[in-house]
Amino acid sequence: MPLLPLIPSPILSAFLVACESFSNFATTGLEKKATYLIETHKVEAILGLQTLEEVLSVSEVCSEAQVPTFSLFDSVPQRALDRWPYLFQASPSQFPQTKAFVAILESYGWSRFTFIYEDINSASTQIIPHLMEAIKESSVEISSIVKLSPLSSSFSLPKELERISKEQCRVFLLHSSLETGVRLFQNAKNMGMMEKGYVWITTSLITDLLHTVNSSTFSTMEGVLGIGSFFSQFDDFSTKFQKKFKLEQPEEENNIPGVFAVQAYDATLIVALALTNNNTSWKSVDQKPPASHKFPIINVIGKYYRELGFWSEGLGFSEVINEKTTYDTSLKSLGYIFWPGKPLHTPIGWAIPTNANPLRVGVPTMAMFKKFVEVKYDHKNHNLTYRGYSVELFKETIKLLPYYLPYEFHPFNGTYDSLVEQIYLKKFDMIVGDVSIVSRRYKYAEFTHPYTETGLVMIVPVTSYHGQWLFVKPFTLSMWALTILINIYNAFVIWLIEHKNTPELGGSALNRTGTLLSLAFTRMFFTNGDALHSNLTRMTTVAWLLAAIIIGQCYTASLTSQLTVKRLIPKVTDFETLKNGNAVVGYGEGAHVASYLVDVLGFKNHNIRAFTSPEGYARALKNKEISAVFLEAPFTKLFLAKYCNSFIAAGPTFGDGGFAFVLPKGSPMVADFTKALLNVSESGTLQEIEKRMIGSEKCVEMDSDDDEYESLGLGSFSSLLVLTSGTSTVALVIYVVISLRDYCRIEQKSISSIFSDVKKYFMNRRRRFSRKLSNVESPKSPNLEMT
Repeated sequence: MPLLPLIPSPILSAFLVACESFSNFATTGLEKKATYLIETHKVEAILGLQTLEEVLSVSEVCSEAQVPTFSLFDSVPQRALDRWPYLFQASPSQFPQTKAFVAILESYGWSRFTFIYEDINSASTQIIPHLMEAIKESSVEISSIVKLSPLSSSFSLPKELERISKEQCRVFLLHSSLETGVRLFQNAKNMGMMEKGYVWITTSLITDLLHTVNSSTFSTMEGVLGIGSFFSQFDDFSTKFQKKFKLEQPEEENNIPGVFAVQAYDATLIVALALTNNNTSWKSVDQKPPASHKFPIINVIGKYYRELGFWSEGLGFSEVINEKTTYDTSLKSLGYIFWPGKPLHTPIGWAIPTNANPLRVGVPTMAMFKKFVEVKYDHKNHNLTYRGYSVELFKETIKLLPYYLPYEFHPFNGTYDSLVEQIYLKKFDMIVGDVSIVSRRYKYAEFTHPYTETGLVMIVPVTSYHGQWLFVKPFTLSMWALTILINIYNAFVIWLIEHKNTPELGGSALNRTGTLLSLAFTRMFFTNGDALHSNLTRMTTVAWLLAAIIIGQCYTASLTSQLTVKRLIPKVTDFETLKNGNAVVGYGEGAHVASYLVDVLGFKNHNIRAFTSPEGYARALKNKEISAVFLEAPFTKLFLAKYCNSFIAAGPTFGDGGFAFVLPKGSPMVADFTKALLNVSESGTLQEIEKRMIGSEKCVEMDSDDDEYESLGLGSFSSLLVLTSGTSTVALVIYVVISLRDYCRIEQKSISSIFSDVKKYFMNRRRRFSRKLSNVESPKSPNLEMT
């Protein structure tokens, strides 16, 4: 709201009598006084009303008389404004300062704070829902709330401070009157709560009035951060106010106006201008100004305070506010801050409490897989030891919490549902172990983010299996194709060379084809060299035989390897088969799996059986006492690692929440532990713990695909194939050359003439074919058709 020149004296005088008379009445008499002013003095507007109680007392009377009422109370409920159209809120709401407070905490990573407020009136308590809304949108939480009465005695105030000093949280937000705040800081200083490690932040109720306190009070409050109210033209108003105030009250030393003076001036100016213009409808006046979204941040240093900068909603922190301002999300951007006790470093926001009771952590003693949780009596030290994956993970997680948390383990012998109920019964503060996240358990507790794989898996015995086309697996398809072609090619070369000297290779075309194919696939098994008449044939056969022996031996070795290694597949692939066949299945004793098998999967109660150890599972499966066992995914990994050659996972993975830490419902530590768990996982520590505690039992994966055996391809035998085909090609070329030479000698022709005869032969064949084609295409003679 812009500030205009100071109000002219004639207009201001019209308010003096009414304001002076009105301010002398208690809240209980305001309604009568308002009636008196309206009827007797004929006032045209009422200004003041700094509490909700005052607003509710006067608004009914003023609305009936159609006299505008301007309240300096900055949180008039909307329902009141709707009910009384002549009620106006003159001051903008300062409640968005709670967002500025949250931004300060996030700047330094403080996740908790203690809220101290004075229950003066409704105005002091209305900040609470706004504060809750602000922290709901962040990672900040309230550690505790301290309510101070307006009449807090010199005994009760130190008592409250002593109580919160024993807690972990060292960040405090104070929302009280200036008088109570000064007394609180004096007691805090005497109790050592204004020393290193403490953080104090005040709201505008105190910050806006700091200009009125003396230097000794500033010394008591040194290091305090304050959030104040912002008015864009406060400096202009302050200059004019001090100048006029000094002329009228020269004996007063403190002539600095506060923000309340600005609020009153703005409201008075609005009313004065409206009355001066005879504006009786008041439609041009906003019934409620927009809430403030900018707040100055101050720091008490020495005997006064320093303005660090400003916080603007949606923008962040800045040193000044203008069009060229640059903003930052962190308060650190505004420079060094003097904290209580003048520490060299920023306080961490928490400390080890003096009266902290250790966290009672329940640990299950009947855990089936001791790699996860093991509770064992140490005869040497005469105490219980707690080991396992879950325990080690808890110890690493608690190191990353933003506060100190002492703890002690307590054993529990019972079902897991009963263990979770102990949280509700307040027997334990937390549970660490192989506890699954189950929806029905949320009645008693809450869970952190799961730290293991999720799901329920069915484990069944395995059986060996080989595919009917396993014999072709040793070679790739291209290898088989090229091997067959080269065999036929080699057989053709041998047949061509030997057919003149061997009558068996002659005969009809069909007989020659059969002989050729027979040579292609049987010649390598006959090594009788006397049956061959040509050295070219013998050369081709030797190369062919060499390649055939090597390739055949490799094929035999590969096939033998695939036949030797067991191909393991599950005997049963789905739970429906087991259920329909009334098969008995197993589960871990005390776990929630029993109810899941009955209620969700539909097994009958007499068909499920509880076990207390992995060895019991294995014996029952081997002896066919049960057909399958259902395990949580983390247990499945351990079980199959130990019995990798006997059992295998089958069927789909059923819904299961995984393992998590258990805490009371509504506990603020749930979010802290979840965040710490994620940090443990992202840092690689989780994998290290898993490898150290669980990874000692390993085996080769059994449920491999058929393609796990690598077939031999052309690259493995390229040199042999080139050798045998190249040898055959050389023999074929030599044979053709020798045959041409002999033919030329017998026919007394030269090679060129032979090629010429061949060319003529093909030319004649071509002409004959063309003539036949033209006869077919030409029309028949009519004479021929008539005969």
